[in-house]
Amino acid sequence: GAQHAGTPANVSTSDASESPQEPSSTVDWSDNAQYGDHIWFETSVSGDFCYVGEQYCIAKSLQTDKGRKKCAGCKISVHTVCLEQLEKINFRCKPSFREPGCRAVRESNVVRHHWVHRRRQAGKCRQCGKGFQQKFAFHSKEIVAISCSWCKQAYHNKVTCFMLQQIEECCSLGAHAAVIVPPTWIIRVRRPQSSLKSSKKKKRTSLKSNKASKKGGEVQDGRWKPFLVKPLPSQLMKPLLVFVNPKSGGNQGAKIIQSFMWYLNPRQVFDLTKGGPKEGLELYAKVPNLRILACGGDGTVGWILSVLDQLKLRPQPPVAILPLGTGNDLARTLNWGGGYTDEPITKILSHVEDGNIVQLDRWNLNVEANPEARPEDRDEHQTDKLPIDVFNNYFSLGFDAHVTLGFHESREANPEKFNSRFRNKMFYAGTAFSDFLSGSSKDLAKHIRVVCDGTDLTAKVQDLKLQCLLFLNIPRYCAGTTPWGNPSEHQDFEPQRHDDGCIEVIGFTMTSLATLQVGGHGERLHQCKEVTLTTFKSIPMQVDGEPCKLAPSVIHISLRNQANMVQKAKRRISMPHLNDQQPVPEKLQIRVNRISMAAYEALHYDKDQLKEASLPLGVITVPGDSDLETCRLHIDRLQDNLEPRPAQTRSLCLSGTTADRFYRIDRAQEHLNYVTEISQEELYILDPELVSKETVGTSPSMPDLESGLLSMCTLEQIAVFAVQLRELHQQGADLLLQDGDGCTLLHHAVEAGCKDIVKYLIDTSRHAAPPLLHSARETALHKAATSCQRSICKYLVEAGASLMKTDLQGETPRQRAANASDPELADYLKSCQHYQMIQREDQETTV
Repeated sequence: GAQHAGTPANVSTSDASESPQEPSSTVDWSDNAQYGDHIWFETSVSGDFCYVGEQYCIAKSLQTDKGRKKCAGCKISVHTVCLEQLEKINFRCKPSFREPGCRAVRESNVVRHHWVHRRRQAGKCRQCGKGFQQKFAFHSKEIVAISCSWCKQAYHNKVTCFMLQQIEECCSLGAHAAVIVPPTWIIRVRRPQSSLKSSKKKKRTSLKSNKASKKGGEVQDGRWKPFLVKPLPSQLMKPLLVFVNPKSGGNQGAKIIQSFMWYLNPRQVFDLTKGGPKEGLELYAKVPNLRILACGGDGTVGWILSVLDQLKLRPQPPVAILPLGTGNDLARTLNWGGGYTDEPITKILSHVEDGNIVQLDRWNLNVEANPEARPEDRDEHQTDKLPIDVFNNYFSLGFDAHVTLGFHESREANPEKFNSRFRNKMFYAGTAFSDFLSGSSKDLAKHIRVVCDGTDLTAKVQDLKLQCLLFLNIPRYCAGTTPWGNPSEHQDFEPQRHDDGCIEVIGFTMTSLATLQVGGHGERLHQCKEVTLTTFKSIPMQVDGEPCKLAPSVIHISLRNQANMVQKAKRRISMPHLNDQQPVPEKLQIRVNRISMAAYEALHYDKDQLKEASLPLGVITVPGDSDLETCRLHIDRLQDNLEPRPAQTRSLCLSGTTADRFYRIDRAQEHLNYVTEISQEELYILDPELVSKETVGTSPSMPDLESGLLSMCTLEQIAVFAVQLRELHQQGADLLLQDGDGCTLLHHAVEAGCKDIVKYLIDTSRHAAPPLLHSARETALHKAATSCQRSICKYLVEAGASLMKTDLQGETPRQRAANASDPELADYLKSCQHYQMIQREDQETTV
């Protein structure tokens, strides 16, 4: 076989520079960058042996397996204490740039394979076509495969399979070669040495020195740049820059950075917390056919578009989106979905490469002080300018901005309390619910004047008593809702588009804003090219989710420009696992299986176990060129034949068997995926009955959409709809519905600390106190005591919550408070518990 773990067969020791003193978790763009540097990230991976081998492994001699790092570029795993040993055996990562003059000129544009030994390897050997059989998958010491970090080709570690004489020395870069920036394009430029000769040159005309700097490209804005990019243009290439905001989507961002560094050149992947997008965009400004992938929320996309405006690149590179976090309305509009779940990165790269370039209108916001405003209409917390002066999605004022501003200010004051997406949504719900009860936004219409393309809409805004005004550029708003509604319902307006140079003006009352989440829409007011909005008092506003309270102003909205975006297209390409040469069959017979939500969440990384946990539903027959939306119709008919059910509870398609594991497909994207791209044999769905049982349950007493809201939605969604609680409860909605753990809405409101919702639920459910307060193995009082929420504990105790009920660990709420280091709360609960025990004894004695 090939040599033992050491220098790869294609890298000579002369290519390796001195090792860095400290392991780096980022790409080094400084003068100190080393050729073949690893990019280390902390990892908890176990079972994968240290790459230095048993002979050199220090951790083994110390009899410890703690402290490991994994390289994002070549995916080797090493104990932290063995990093020096790795340098001694001189194993370098795949080189991400080239040194000038380090090889012959004829080889300067050749990318060589970067071979790495693997003890575990998926797929099949490129030479013999057989799989990589491993007797012990996690603890095999045998090197079973040799694979290239660039093209991902893998061979058995046998002379008959892996012989360098048989393999082309030049690497093709693999399936995603079109989007990979080859390391030969990125050149490290040595800093020029200062000398008498160079000092004399400074006396020459500045014109010549400017030409020299343009030619070299290593000096930009008077700053020295150690790297420059010299592309070799090709019509087949669409080089990609990936910008990742690791603050979006919890811990997703950090993992995504590592994944992209594995599939691409690490020097085309940028962490936006390390200086933003500007330097990366400047470096690659001259690369033809450049595309950009923004990994983050809509705010991240807006940030990149604003920097592109500043740099004035021509042509402007189009921007694709990998949506992280919540909201993602622009991503939904361009077919990228409402949030990244676990779709394979290889598929995302293919979508970016195949996507269509479309235009996106962008709008200026010009703010001037209102000279007509009275001093008493000003507010001490107001500002004289908006957070940003351009928007891509929307600009709004009134109730929705008031709620967002309250959330923003609370998070700024106590960031540690807003580290959960669910808690954030619950806070939104509580703020909205409190404002709904107080009616603080009811008089918005009295303090504004709005003129659209010369038409004064002020009287109409006042007549309709609107409490929120929305200027919308794209069809989606507020995490996927469609506030403009169905254009066929209103013949006076054109269909809504994001590239028509027009903006939609929509008004809301408190009720119509709440019904957005269940398919409602606002009052369509106008479609226009220019808006003049005058405010006469300090009013909450938000620009693409950035809130403020703006002083009385005159705001002019006008078209700024159009940005190039990448819209996810419907693909005709089969997945690489399928035979691309095989014609699409005329008819497909596909087995449909059902999976529960609990099984999916627990086992979606283990495809074989998840298959075993599924239940057969039946077989559908569809045309070979069907998309998943067509398959959904057939599946619905199949389900209805077995057991009729309401339309709103129908199934959600999952991936079939072509990926390494299962992943969910966004409902709004089913029409974009052909069934042959997923599987030609079987599909899996989340069974709607199992979903509802494990989230909230069903209630036969709620036949219509509004009163059935709680039965259709997960508890997380209910929290977002809390504004409607009063109306829904009056219509008969059941506030006692439980999820799979026996938790009610009260549990989740307590967990998020929403006092208003907790109090409302208790007050409206007094007659049902025992099931409301005592349901689940962990009561609502347990949750409140754990998080030391004294006011909520008092509400619950006074409502009759049991202080003696124990959780699975046998702990009472008092013990929970003591464990949380709140002795005062623990003493209060202890005294209440003692009082409850006396009451119980008195009742037993009476009996």
